[in-house]
Amino acid sequence: MLVLLGSLVWLAVFSFPKRGLNLVFCDVGQGDAILLTLGFSQVLIDGGPNEKVLDCVAKNMAFFDKKIELVVLTHPDFDHLTGVVAILKKYKVDWVLTGPEESDSGVYREFARVLEDLSKRGKTKVKNPYAGDRFRLGEINFKVLWPEKNWLAERLLFKEQKENLGKVVLGAKTKSVGLNDFSVVLLAEYQGRKILLPGDAGEEVIYKFIDNITNLPIDILKFPHHGSKTGMSLEELEKLRPKVVVISVGKNNYGHPAGETLEKIAKVGAKVRRTDVEGEIKIEVGGQ
Repeated sequence: MLVLLGSLVWLAVFSFPKRGLNLVFCDVGQGDAILLTLGFSQVLIDGGPNEKVLDCVAKNMAFFDKKIELVVLTHPDFDHLTGVVAILKKYKVDWVLTGPEESDSGVYREFARVLEDLSKRGKTKVKNPYAGDRFRLGEINFKVLWPEKNWLAERLLFKEQKENLGKVVLGAKTKSVGLNDFSVVLLAEYQGRKILLPGDAGEEVIYKFIDNITNLPIDILKFPHHGSKTGMSLEELEKLRPKVVVISVGKNNYGHPAGETLEKIAKVGAKVRRTDVEGEIKIEVGGQ
């Protein structure tokens, strides 16, 4: 019994999180899943195209911690959404931020069903984030840069859904075939460090809000849309001047990351980190 208790004590000690903000880009293949941990608090941004995110989260949280404070679904394409459903079923999630737009996939219908059930039972609170919203988790400050509410409303099909955007809306039908430009874009700041997390928003959207980012350069950029050649223009990269660019991408998928993208990043002198090359990527943020 003493040996067992001693083992449990040491297991708990080694499970304590490192000090400061730890940024984990999970290796989920061709998709996004990003975990921010600060002490025993976590933010998960997207969940990837499968349930691999469960292994990533379990490995990077204390074994006895079964709560995630915030989950952000940037947009409901399956390569960002699928793992979120698995997380909602396994962990206690305090808040979910997600846009109102729907996907016509079965996994989105399951996501909406699970989230509505959790919300009705008071287990999870839900909010649609829009440009200008701010929130914080401990010392991490978040600012929502996109989508702009009026821009989004113009792209919804039904008048009733447009009028209800001040409330929580799920499953809104859009005029758009692609959902990348609806991505929730977040700027996270911690101890003077800036992290830009744009989901799959492309260069045609990024130029609309890039001038609202102050005190440039940024420190870390998650490159949009897995390194797509239209993810970000050279002009936009030159404005942001990131020190590190992370590309969340699977092996041998759709030509990502594009050669043009890698050339643009090289021109601004940023260090490139890729999940298809390195697997899971961890960055400790703060201090030096």
